[in-house]
Amino acid sequence: MRWLFLLLLVLNLFYYVWHQQQAPLRAKEVEPMAQYRGAQQDIRLLSESGREGVRREVPDAAVSAATETCLFLGSFQQDSAAREVEQRLMSLDIGAEVKAVDAAAGLDYWVYLAPLASRQASLRQLKELQARKIDSYIITQGDLANGISLGIFPRSDSAQSVMQRLRDAGYEPLLRELTRAQRSFWVRIAPQSRRLADDVLLQQLASDFKNLQHQLMPCEGVATDR
Repeated sequence: MRWLFLLLLVLNLFYYVWHQQQAPLRAKEVEPMAQYRGAQQDIRLLSESGREGVRREVPDAAVSAATETCLFLGSFQQDSAAREVEQRLMSLDIGAEVKAVDAAAGLDYWVYLAPLASRQASLRQLKELQARKIDSYIITQGDLANGISLGIFPRSDSAQSVMQRLRDAGYEPLLRELTRAQRSFWVRIAPQSRRLADDVLLQQLASDFKNLQHQLMPCEGVATDR
């Protein structure tokens, strides 16, 4: 009887071990890993999404500002003439504004003597130059204050001639190039009013104002406020 009991116990143990080896994996043991991997694929850094948003928005705004153009009418040598065109356009409900433009028109050549240690010394030097019949003036402002101005010349050879005369008299003149600016006036039509300035209106303005031209230029960066 005891042996029969032991035999049954061994058979039960054997059956239990065999059953555990053959049983399939349960769903609850696999599902958590699948959920983890799926969630891991959906993770995105906030910093990355923020950078993508900037890439989409900033270039669009920059391109819009850079490509916006306005219609300019001009150019006028006198501000009063530009104001007449401005008033003419505004009477037609066309937004307009006068802009002053300074453009380089060449170089001037400034001959001078460097400032001395004191104003008194510069005044003594000025008297010496005037005694030699050399046109000269004391400089009162800027980085050359208390220096001696010997003239501003539109041509380089004229300036060199004066410098040579001063060297012969025992002085050491210096030369500075000055950009000569020429101011003109333009009437800028506002972008929202540009469609109102049609060919008929432009031709009429051209007949009323001699040598009137129209050009498309960037709304900002070309003309400067008066």
